[in-house]
Amino acid sequence: MTITDEDCLAETLAFNAQFEAVAASRAARGQVPDADVLALLRRNRLGGDTPPVRLAQGQDRVVTGGVTVRTFVPDQVEGVYLHIHGGGWAIGSADGQDEKLWRLAEQARLAVVSVEYRLAPEHPFPAGPDDCEAAARWLVDHAAAEFGTERLLIGGESAGAHLTVLTLLRLRDRHGVTGAFRAANLLFGPYDLSMTPSQRLFGSRRLLSNTDSIRASRERFTPGMTEEQRRDQEISPLFADLTGLPPARMVVGTEDPLLDDSLFLAARWRAAGAPVQLGIVAGAMHGFTLFPLTITEREQQRELDFLVGAGR
Repeated sequence: MTITDEDCLAETLAFNAQFEAVAASRAARGQVPDADVLALLRRNRLGGDTPPVRLAQGQDRVVTGGVTVRTFVPDQVEGVYLHIHGGGWAIGSADGQDEKLWRLAEQARLAVVSVEYRLAPEHPFPAGPDDCEAAARWLVDHAAAEFGTERLLIGGESAGAHLTVLTLLRLRDRHGVTGAFRAANLLFGPYDLSMTPSQRLFGSRRLLSNTDSIRASRERFTPGMTEEQRRDQEISPLFADLTGLPPARMVVGTEDPLLDDSLFLAARWRAAGAPVQLGIVAGAMHGFTLFPLTITEREQQRELDFLVGAGR
């Protein structure tokens, strides 16, 4: 296992400690009921103090299946990136990262299409995967006419990475579609909803994600399911046949409870015959790309480089 960004480790760990201290001080003021926390996070998209900026360059539209997508189309288009946002299947939105997605569209010369999939707990499995599948199938059928290119890429963060892999598997198994999406960009995803060892052993550290928050998220997404049911390949892609999937890039931090998920999936992805770029970031917590860190700047550049060159 190659670990990157060790020269930034002191900065990264210092930020983690600061994050934990702030989280602990908030908890000391009393626990807010879970439903109220979820509502607050939804209002602020990814849990920041203020809602993110919604850019005029983003255009909402409804595609086949009644799914809403948000599109960012630069002047020059050399491909399409289907983006699936994170948020534990319960928070986040297609307009939650407008600035990042517009910057990516311009710099990578990609039309970016972000999926407004239905969220748990109101809409548990399989609602979110159904919406992502519908958006992907729409792109397979209409990208050439809509954007002037058949070069399709796909990816997402956290729950969005999980939904990305499920989408590729559904295209293959339900529609016989392989090779349409030429690369997958997967950031710190959960791929075993029965919980990998790193998920179970991480404990209660008050970072962006920990053992308790993972359990709560999967309960919202797959309510009432047993551990064995959560190992079904339609829910946990770590247990699926991965043949026919495209080259992938996987990124995760060493302080992420989902570390094993990327390590295990990368090994199985390679064994199935597709190349994987695996990035293990020293000291990084789950969701580290949300924060103004040196490792975030580097990750954004590496992501850009990958998407510029992928699938050509």
